[in-house]
Amino acid sequence: MVIYVAGITGLVGSHIAKIASSRGFHVEGKASRDLDFTDRQAVIAEILEVKPDYLVIAAARVGGIGANSKFPVEFLSTNLQIQTNLIDAAHYAKVKKVLFLGSSCIYPKLSRQPIQEGSLMTGKLEESNEAYALAKIAGIGLIDAYRKQYQYSWISAMPTNLYGPGDNFDLDSSHVLPALIRKFHEGKVSRSDSVEIWGDGTPLREFLFVEDFAEACFTLLDQYDNPAPINIGSGQEISIAKLSKLIADIVGFEGHINFNELMPNGTPRKFLDSSRIFNLGWRPNTTLETGITKTFDWYLENLTNGQNQ
Repeated sequence: MVIYVAGITGLVGSHIAKIASSRGFHVEGKASRDLDFTDRQAVIAEILEVKPDYLVIAAARVGGIGANSKFPVEFLSTNLQIQTNLIDAAHYAKVKKVLFLGSSCIYPKLSRQPIQEGSLMTGKLEESNEAYALAKIAGIGLIDAYRKQYQYSWISAMPTNLYGPGDNFDLDSSHVLPALIRKFHEGKVSRSDSVEIWGDGTPLREFLFVEDFAEACFTLLDQYDNPAPINIGSGQEISIAKLSKLIADIVGFEGHINFNELMPNGTPRKFLDSSRIFNLGWRPNTTLETGITKTFDWYLENLTNGQNQ
């Protein structure tokens, strides 16, 4: 069986490809540097040539609060193009199963916690990542439309905040956890008295180690066939303040953590109800402390080759 991973060198795509290979799949895929996923004709030609049995859409324009706030056009337009081109190409190639990867930011800012899949489209989105969320919601809608019109067994999954080896540590575009690892490491190396963190530290977030997430994807490919998107979370949450302290301890930063309350917090709390996938038999195996340690070790090993700059 052939599986095509769009975004194969990214944090998510690389781990999905690794597990797929271990399971006996023939793995194909491209990164955005090798295939412009916004080039519709090129994407269609690629998928028609490979004719995969499975397509995992892990390619996307991603980033943290700062990047989302600064480039809303790119986060909306680019992601709409990427996912639409890939989903339409899957239709032309008659791909058996498509797994579209969304994001927990699709849910309303003030959703009842933990957030159930039925909360989608029931309230106002968080302003700081609204453009990205709108694109992902459109992708979910397109998957559902193809299911209805062509009876495909295509599915959408909504991961919580993912992290792990191979993450993006660029402070202008990274998510909170890898950004904190880099900030505290650089603070330690430079012997800084303090490190500044955006917001007041009160927001609650859920994090899932990427290797656990990749395993969850195969649970869904094997067992899930439902038009409703399905959440994938760890079942644990932590405040940004406590996360900062944990990462500082792992990295070895001994200075002061300065929370800049003039900067945005983002969504106050974002905790997914993952009971549906838990009922399919999947559970994460990696604790937050272990996952952060593995991620930090990877960061240190790859500092010299420029991947983390």
